[in-house]
Amino acid sequence: MNFIKSRLLAAGAASVLALGACNPSKDAKPDQASAGPVVATVNGMAINQRTVDMIAKQAGHSGRPDTPESRAEIIEQLALQMVIAEEAVKKGLDKSPEVADQLDTIKKSVLANAYVQDFIKNNPVSDDALKAEYDRIKASVGGTEYKARHILVEKESEAKDVIARLKKDPGAFTKLAMERSKDPGSKAKGGELGWFDPKRMVPEFGAAVSKLEKGKFTEVPVKTQFGYHVILLEDSRAIEPPPLEQVKPQLTQQLQQQNWRKQMEALKAAAKIEMVGAPAPAPSAPGSAAPK
Repeated sequence: MNFIKSRLLAAGAASVLALGACNPSKDAKPDQASAGPVVATVNGMAINQRTVDMIAKQAGHSGRPDTPESRAEIIEQLALQMVIAEEAVKKGLDKSPEVADQLDTIKKSVLANAYVQDFIKNNPVSDDALKAEYDRIKASVGGTEYKARHILVEKESEAKDVIARLKKDPGAFTKLAMERSKDPGSKAKGGELGWFDPKRMVPEFGAAVSKLEKGKFTEVPVKTQFGYHVILLEDSRAIEPPPLEQVKPQLTQQLQQQNWRKQMEALKAAAKIEMVGAPAPAPSAPGSAAPK
């Protein structure tokens, strides 16, 4: 239940850098008090603390730690982009239709992302909504989970031989699993599979486990796509959902996603969107090679 923001509305740190650096203007005089202290200047243009904080926060969402070293790298990248962007302006590249289109797209992306964040902030998920969603999911959870061991072999004759040996010595299951099982994930643990929901197993395996009595093993080889199994049921219990507090963050994100999806649909319904067809591909430049 991961909360995934719309790809269209997610503005990455690279977009923020591009938006901030592709429009340098020595005449621009932002409110320095609100922008925070100046951390560097490039040809008289300021890089302020608020910009660095914003980029560091976005990088943190991708798992990058916020350290003095990472902030120094951000400032260095901003400074370099400002130097290059200033040269681009000197060449008049900011007047190019293609560049203007890119800047406009970046601006819309940043504004759209700001709207998403504002919507989430001003439409918090209530405790009542969380409880209702938890109760709904809890009602759908049920059944039995099992704790079992198995021995997986290649041939039916091998499985029958294992069963014959277990009938003589039921306590030898762990030893036989370590000696003969072909399952690399459980072989070293004596065939132990731990607790599992039979619905997550291949159908033949799940059905066989569900029919076993505690402490009993399958006396007929269980054939699946992996080979032949001999299964020992160690225990069973009713499936219990985790407590609300344990899943509260995931449920909150899921409900935020649902609320935002409704808002997007409402905005879309209220807008006048006319599809006039996809534009034709741009013609190839003279002398360029035809795509293969």
